[in-house]
Amino acid sequence: MTSYLDWVRAFCLSLPHATEDVQWEHNLLFRIAGKMFCIANLEPGVSPTKIAFKCTPEKFAELVEVEGIIPAPYMARNHWVAIIDMNALRQPEMKELIESSHQLVMEKLPKKTQAGLPTTPDAKSKKGIKTKSKAKAAKTKAVKAKPRRAVKRRK
Repeated sequence: MTSYLDWVRAFCLSLPHATEDVQWEHNLLFRIAGKMFCIANLEPGVSPTKIAFKCTPEKFAELVEVEGIIPAPYMARNHWVAIIDMNALRQPEMKELIESSHQLVMEKLPKKTQAGLPTTPDAKSKKGIKTKSKAKAAKTKAVKAKPRRAVKRRK
């Protein structure tokens, strides 16, 4: 394994609910509930890209201006960037961007899928979200409990 693959793999798998698998013969994909957030190239000779990840539209515009970073092939329309030169950014910056990608993908997951993910030790921050959604559900039930008004039918 190439040196960057070691830290990318270790970092991606340390993120909550992250899984990995190999797809398209030479790409190591990191996913949350089946949705990709980072791709690492296992065979740099096959493709010039080393790693690719999702980012915000603003960050995408900023990053593609940096030498050594390009719009990711096939995924640029979804604001993915690909790093072709590992010296284009420092490792802490890349980790921050990968973590941001993980968060973007997590936020886009359906609420039902998010709720189905196993809880993590970081559940303290999620408790507030759960209580808000419970309160919202209770309010929705209260609204649904109101009797319906009769509707006149036309002949």
